[in-house]
Amino acid sequence: MQPEGPYRFTHLLGGSPVGKAWAAIDEQGRFVSVAVLDATVAAAPGWREAFAEVANALAQTPDGPPITYADFSAAAPWVAYAAEAGPAPEKLFRALGVEYQPVPAAPRPVSAPPQPVSGVPQPVSGVPQPVSGVPQPVSGVPQPVSGVPQPVVDMPHAPWAVQSAAIPNQSPAHPVSAAPASSAPASPAGPAGHDVAPTPATVSGPPADVPPFDPYAAPVRRIKPSAPPKRRTGLWAGVAALALVAVVGGGAGIYSLSSDEPDEPDVPPTATSSGFPAATPLAPGLKPWAQAALRSPEERALAVAGPSMVFVEVVFTGYVRNKAGGALLDKAPVTFSRRCSGVVVQHEGYVLSNSQCVQPTPDVLVGGALNAVANRLVSEGSLQAKDISTYTRSRLSTSVLTGANAGDQPETRLYGQLNIAKGEVTDSPAIAGTVVQALPIEAGNVALIKLEQKNLPTSELNTSASVSPETSLLVLGYGTTDTSFRAATYTVLSKTVTVTGIDSSTPLNPYRINEDLGLYSRGGIAIDPSGRVVGMLDNDVLRPDKANRLVVPVSAMTALLQAAGVTNTLGKGDNQYRSGLDAYFAGDESKAIARFDEAARTSPTNLLAQSYRQAAVDSRGPGDDSGGSSWAVPVIAAAGGALAVAIVVAVAMLLARRRNSRF
Repeated sequence: MQPEGPYRFTHLLGGSPVGKAWAAIDEQGRFVSVAVLDATVAAAPGWREAFAEVANALAQTPDGPPITYADFSAAAPWVAYAAEAGPAPEKLFRALGVEYQPVPAAPRPVSAPPQPVSGVPQPVSGVPQPVSGVPQPVSGVPQPVSGVPQPVVDMPHAPWAVQSAAIPNQSPAHPVSAAPASSAPASPAGPAGHDVAPTPATVSGPPADVPPFDPYAAPVRRIKPSAPPKRRTGLWAGVAALALVAVVGGGAGIYSLSSDEPDEPDVPPTATSSGFPAATPLAPGLKPWAQAALRSPEERALAVAGPSMVFVEVVFTGYVRNKAGGALLDKAPVTFSRRCSGVVVQHEGYVLSNSQCVQPTPDVLVGGALNAVANRLVSEGSLQAKDISTYTRSRLSTSVLTGANAGDQPETRLYGQLNIAKGEVTDSPAIAGTVVQALPIEAGNVALIKLEQKNLPTSELNTSASVSPETSLLVLGYGTTDTSFRAATYTVLSKTVTVTGIDSSTPLNPYRINEDLGLYSRGGIAIDPSGRVVGMLDNDVLRPDKANRLVVPVSAMTALLQAAGVTNTLGKGDNQYRSGLDAYFAGDESKAIARFDEAARTSPTNLLAQSYRQAAVDSRGPGDDSGGSSWAVPVIAAAGGALAVAIVVAVAMLLARRRNSRF
């Protein structure tokens, strides 16, 4: 049995050693081109992540092809582009560093009927975000290879990718032996205190000498239109007046209904006919409709927790001195930063995050400072990059970081950002904050921060959460694919994970998960199916890579709040937002719109409230008469009656004419 799906594949556009490009038509009759990574290649380490990352990166470049639909989690990952985007699949495969051979403009017929897509594609809205999270391979981030990656012998195609004629000049297949490697230089080593972003795949388009390719061009016109029939204007002359009455009356009634709708925002977000936000001026840090199946429980859970995520950056400035005597190791002050995630737990501005990120122990602090000094020496040419680690280790036990005077503490500045965040931002939308209290590593490694802004969207803690091995959880945390640490852009990533075990060797009983979201996700959260927080992400020191796969139970979070006298309470805007989500996912768009309006006014930083409001507007059926004027309904009814009379008269005149023509 063929899998069901919205695409009808028409012909092959081209291919590469790792995948193929297809021309297709969606359910609305629109032309699309689809790039498909072969399933066996996707199973090889690094290829799935590189495919998703390069597709997203291409879409964000100037004049890059926007993604129409994508499913990077499918067995054979694929991404669809509108036909007007040109040879987008070709650009994608070439950006992966592999050869691509297009099929000639007049496509050969396929050898079997095409099959539809397996599963419903996930719409991608606005600027595409990495769906599978930041790639975390063991030996480095997947990079496009400098040569041609060799595919698996007899690799299976996607279930809807039918075999066709061989692609001209395509090299024979060979096994994939490793993740895509990179010839790009590694980024400079950053200080230990610097959380240097992983290097993403290099994005490059097709060579300049490749001509534009129209996959739907045909050498001849396939359908010749028949001659139009003679017009019978006299038959319809008597109907025109009645039709005009219907149109004018109906238009007046519809205008009355629409005029009483709530005012739209000055720059309203847009949405697609599918009922989820599309490209929009808004920039929420998380797009649940793109990271989970539409209207699914997972989407709702992400929508509940997403607005409360906080990007945290702490900037340290001080002087490195010898512990004995206080002599300066370097006369110039050193500045470095640490970045992580957090979550709002009280709408007055209280945030929980990772202690070692926002208030590191002295050894971690001086280690970050020494790395910053070493990197500066490298830039000045007085130290080689390969000696940074040796320089830091040899001075770690004998150095200390102080303020301008030996007895002073180094300067510390903390900032939080909601939604999409950027590094080194100290003014709006960044919010200044301070550390209220922090627990040491053995007590949970959780810190309480107070941001200087109120009415922030808040998450609810599930204090009765029961987590056991094999439990599935959703995890959220900030991440980036930018290579430049200084001004990198960060968004909220999410992933479904499985609890692999409980560490009963400590009183906290933290639990381990099978996947992570990357370096900056520490301080992020694990949530249950209703979107409530059940734990905080931390790095697992028992792992060689120190990945953030340890979850501190919610009990440590509540203990810190209790010690600080802070309660986990939702604000008015949070309750309005959740009520709007309840209505939206129940299909009551009119109620959802009203609730999201209230939530956006009460908590302006909750951009998801505005995005879902627009989704509800576009999902609302045409028969919804919410807020219309009292006279509009009878006017529309009268207009409909007039139109019905016009149709009856037209049919009667037509029958009379036919009877007369027989005699």
